[in-house]
Amino acid sequence: MDIFFQQIINGLTIGSLYALIALGYTMVYGILKLINFAHGDLVALSAFVGMTVFAKILGGEASLFSVIALFLITMAVIAVAGVALDKSAYKPLRNAPRLSAVVSALGAGLVIQNGIMLTWGPNVNFFPGNLVPNIVWNIGGTVVTFIQMLILVLSLILMIALYLFINRTKMGTAIRASAIDKDASRLMGINVDRVISLVFIIGSALGAVGGIFIGMYYRGITFEMGWQYGLYAFVAAIMGGIGNIPGAMLGGILLGLFNALIAGYVSSTWTDAFTFLLLILIIIFRPTGILGEKVAEKV
Repeated sequence: MDIFFQQIINGLTIGSLYALIALGYTMVYGILKLINFAHGDLVALSAFVGMTVFAKILGGEASLFSVIALFLITMAVIAVAGVALDKSAYKPLRNAPRLSAVVSALGAGLVIQNGIMLTWGPNVNFFPGNLVPNIVWNIGGTVVTFIQMLILVLSLILMIALYLFINRTKMGTAIRASAIDKDASRLMGINVDRVISLVFIIGSALGAVGGIFIGMYYRGITFEMGWQYGLYAFVAAIMGGIGNIPGAMLGGILLGLFNALIAGYVSSTWTDAFTFLLLILIIIFRPTGILGEKVAEKV
């Protein structure tokens, strides 16, 4: 049973990371009906930006202030990058066939990925390991670290805050209205372009938090990591019901638990195979995802 509870903790941790990243996919899809394949590369960019911000701007000295500043600066940089991505790669194709936007997303992802490689090099970089205290709790044989608790608590707070923002505020109502019918929303006085920019800001900022957490948790970061984490987050969004914000959260957590249990009871080398087998089964038997949002007919 020790292995089971340990893998549950591990699964909740990586599931929280997947959920934060999946929210970016599902928010953009919800309003533009576009799979933003460059989102995973923005997540990778955030890990490198965070590493550089901490070393070059904050002086590499760990404190509560520097950690908060690291998150805020990186989230702001990646949010600007997300809006720039929309303005340059997606907005000119708003009325083009959907396939054109998908190809543009793939191209934008490659541009970001190669930009990371040219800036920070092709080798593995290591995220600072002194950002948070190295505290470990042993609860009945189950090991829980401080960074795991930080990821779980902060991710939960961000997801609840996003849910309340979308459902309890005027701007959240505008986002939901634009996702249902953009033309009708314009007639009602909603600035849809501003709403779309806001969606990219929120989704990219949440992805930035995920990217920083990946660096803090695994330490080793590469220019190719965005593809792996982006793909897992995409599977999580499909699992929960792409376009559905609670679905992305639920899908991320469930996928994290699934991967952790496969790694614990089968083998970590089989995680990818079982993950994509799960994706195939979901597409066959539950194409709308767990929470039942509609899936695009054309991608």
